[in-house]
Amino acid sequence: MSAHSIFSPSASHRILNCPPSLMLCAKQPDQSSAYAAEGTSAHELCAYLVEKALGRSVKDPTENLDYYNAEMQTCAEGYASFVMEEYEKAKAACPDAQVFVEQRVDISRWVPGCGGTADCIILSDGAVEVIDYKHGVGVPVSASSEEFGGNPQLMCYCLGVLEMFDGIYDVSTVKMVIFQPRRENVSEYTMSKADLLRWANEVLAPVAALALEGKGEFKAGDHCRFCKVKATCRKRAEFNLEAAKYDFVMPAELEDYEIDAILMMVDHLTEWANDVKEYALAEALNGKEYGHFKVVEGRSNRKYTSEEDVSKTVEAAGYDPWERKLMGITAMTSLLGKKKFEELLGPLTYKPRGKPALVPKSDKRPAMKNSAQADFNE
Repeated sequence: MSAHSIFSPSASHRILNCPPSLMLCAKQPDQSSAYAAEGTSAHELCAYLVEKALGRSVKDPTENLDYYNAEMQTCAEGYASFVMEEYEKAKAACPDAQVFVEQRVDISRWVPGCGGTADCIILSDGAVEVIDYKHGVGVPVSASSEEFGGNPQLMCYCLGVLEMFDGIYDVSTVKMVIFQPRRENVSEYTMSKADLLRWANEVLAPVAALALEGKGEFKAGDHCRFCKVKATCRKRAEFNLEAAKYDFVMPAELEDYEIDAILMMVDHLTEWANDVKEYALAEALNGKEYGHFKVVEGRSNRKYTSEEDVSKTVEAAGYDPWERKLMGITAMTSLLGKKKFEELLGPLTYKPRGKPALVPKSDKRPAMKNSAQADFNE
């Protein structure tokens, strides 16, 4: 199994929707980001806390984590607690249940050379549970999908688990879980082994073979978000320019069905436009010239050259330069611990009503009632 297969389970949703994107992206250099590095740190911490909770001998990685903070600690502790709760449920049904952390799996039977690393696997008689930690806060991730039933990344991991352990545990069902604490999102989806294998043989294997040959049809959609060529992809441009044919005039001049159509497209259009602008700026900074645009220095605010020197200077002048600020809930929870926090401050906290947002009907949140909307307007 190749540890760096071109086809990656983490990119499977995009590849299955847009097979030719696999080879296009393979030609592009890998790009690191602070968000990815933060996610890596969070995963290391999560793995450590689960292993520690299981009583295994592991080294605390926190001093070597570049992005470690109180919020990450709280999120990772929540993940570890969730994993242990799921493990206890599995043990109640099967005393020999096992937990595997950061486990490499192989799905070469369906995609040559392809494998991945599952954050957590819980195995018991008849059942597999794969738990995937997501530290990102930008987009809520679901364990299910309209196209394939389950989340393709987790379905790939489940296939790998079947390859390793099905003969031992006689699996009949697979459960996929997304744990995304910064979005207060725990998403679960269960399917039969038979349905998973049918998807692997009828969808995954043939589409992956097509993608590895650089064939198939381009398709734009939500899966473009993490594509390396999203800014220059012609199909995505056509997809979004189709929405731009509307003249975006005042809503009073549009029919309701037209407004509905625009709302369906506007997020894609805005995201695409921002991707193009970001790409063009990077190219311009590297010397490329665009006919109607130039690079200028943006506005900025003054900063202290040294906070220590500033504080000493202000104090010497007889003033107090420091502000006192109450800890936020995340930091306070980390200071007190969850149990003590609820004991002391539970009655002193509340969750305000969220600002109304217009979202697709596929969103799992319940619709606001008319009375709630009226209350907010007042």
